[in-house]
Amino acid sequence: MSSAPIDSVPDASALYEAALHYLARYPATEAGLRRVLVRKIDRWSRAQPDPDTAGPEADGARAAVDRVVERLAAAGAVSDASFAENRARGLIRGGKSSRSVQAYLAAKGVAPDVAKAAAVTDDETELAAALVLARKRRIGPYRADDSTEPGRTAKEFALLARTGFSRTIAERALTTPREDAERLIHDLRR
Repeated sequence: MSSAPIDSVPDASALYEAALHYLARYPATEAGLRRVLVRKIDRWSRAQPDPDTAGPEADGARAAVDRVVERLAAAGAVSDASFAENRARGLIRGGKSSRSVQAYLAAKGVAPDVAKAAAVTDDETELAAALVLARKRRIGPYRADDSTEPGRTAKEFALLARTGFSRTIAERALTTPREDAERLIHDLRR
């Protein structure tokens, strides 16, 4: 979005153009796009010399935001399901658990059922994601030394649990041989 001053109230066509410009640069959910457009209207409202007279115009512009977002969603320019699938795939490849992916998508405004469907993984994919995290944190099969002191293993297990991996997956990730871990990570990233 440009930072140039806005002279006239953003109407539906100006909001539509702003939305297209934003979507050309960033992936977004419907809720995220609404927030962007409402912020644009709020910036316009604050820039007015008399905020009291700008209030009704700004309210009219805010009412147009829903119509603009619905129009773009109907055209397929913005889709929560597509956003969720793409972000979930990238986050899992980056070492996030399906639980943390669901939480991330919910925070972005994706409906819980869409977030859950996008983040569903099988056990092997979840294990590979846990191994990506293990490699990043140098734990489990990626530990620098081969010591298996109980305190260290418990801390590593806790790290995986805090990031949303189940007990079974965390245990498997910490005991997987490095060669098998590398193969699973490679398969995940293909």
